[in-house]
Amino acid sequence: MKERIEELGPWFHNMELGGTWTAPDHFLGDYPNMKFQRFAYHLPEDLTGKSVLDIGCNAGFYSMEMKRRGAGRVLGIDSDERYLAQARLAGDALGYRNIEFRQLSVYDVGSLEERFDVVIFMGVLYHLRHPLLALDLIHEHVAKDLLIFQSMQRGSRRLIEIEGDYPFEETDIFFESAYPKLHFVEREYAHDWTNWWVPNRACAEAMLRASGFAIEVRAEDEVYICRRGEMPYASLGVGAVYPMTGELR
Repeated sequence: MKERIEELGPWFHNMELGGTWTAPDHFLGDYPNMKFQRFAYHLPEDLTGKSVLDIGCNAGFYSMEMKRRGAGRVLGIDSDERYLAQARLAGDALGYRNIEFRQLSVYDVGSLEERFDVVIFMGVLYHLRHPLLALDLIHEHVAKDLLIFQSMQRGSRRLIEIEGDYPFEETDIFFESAYPKLHFVEREYAHDWTNWWVPNRACAEAMLRASGFAIEVRAEDEVYICRRGEMPYASLGVGAVYPMTGELR
């Protein structure tokens, strides 16, 4: 087991498999379990018969936690085949062999042609070139009810009341640190070139609402439990799907 873990390294999910930890020197410590324990009590303890889609599943920690709570069908997807190999090894070692792991991009979730009771979308948004599109696609194609969302956040954690509209001459509001802001990383952040966009708190929450997800609870500093609702502003044509191409406007 130790040799297999080393072959598939490095690991971002630190889990104990057969007496060996996958990332014993993780810079975040006991991650992601340490983070999960801070918001786990907000989630249903019994998921018997529920279907779960884990987008950007990495080594499968959250997929296995959902299965531990009794979820029926659990599908973990990731664009990185090495992470999926890690997830399959971890699932076998921990006795969760009935979780399906598949290589798939978040932009291709429509190809699943299936909706899930619970969608996990944690630690993915800031790695995407087109983050709002990803949320729209999740709402349009795979989310049935519950969304568990997390994104790294930087900048102000304050919230202010935002008007529904501003005149063209109004510019001061954009200097307000608590205005929804999505920071663009042109090169690298934290030595990681896949970090593209980092929202502040107001922006993360606004993006969820704009994609049709009602925030039920801010379960942890960066974690939100949401319910799928109606796509707002649909009457204006925003977020509408072109019927022939499936593309979002």
